[in-house]
Amino acid sequence: MSYLSLFITGFVAATLLPASSELLLLALFQQGLAPGLLWLSATAGNTLGSCVNWYLGREILRFEDKRWFPVSRDSLQRAEKQFNRYGYWSLLFAWLPVVGDPLTFVAGMLRMRFALFVALVLLGKGVRYAVLLLLAAGLFPE
Repeated sequence: MSYLSLFITGFVAATLLPASSELLLLALFQQGLAPGLLWLSATAGNTLGSCVNWYLGREILRFEDKRWFPVSRDSLQRAEKQFNRYGYWSLLFAWLPVVGDPLTFVAGMLRMRFALFVALVLLGKGVRYAVLLLLAAGLFPE
């Protein structure tokens, strides 16, 4: 059940909703749960949440001509310019607070290839959780 909780927390943390999975990951690690399964749960949930952002970004553009559409055409063009400036490799940093979630959303809006998107986001988020677990192992040896 703890691994499922971490998966769900990781998922929610990667969507546009405010949440954090790092504290739960570290707390479960301190309780002696298997680091590999913790890594897998957090990484899978967080990556899947980013995939939801990509999908929402991809689908929202069908409504851009509606009066109620929440983003101006100028804002969309600025977001596209910024994303293109830093390129697809910027998705390796999709785990960063504040900018990471919108970055995955913009990637969907720009119709980035899904396979490349998943590969880059998975790599970045996987490394981030691995580093956290390695640091925790050094700080809290068994």
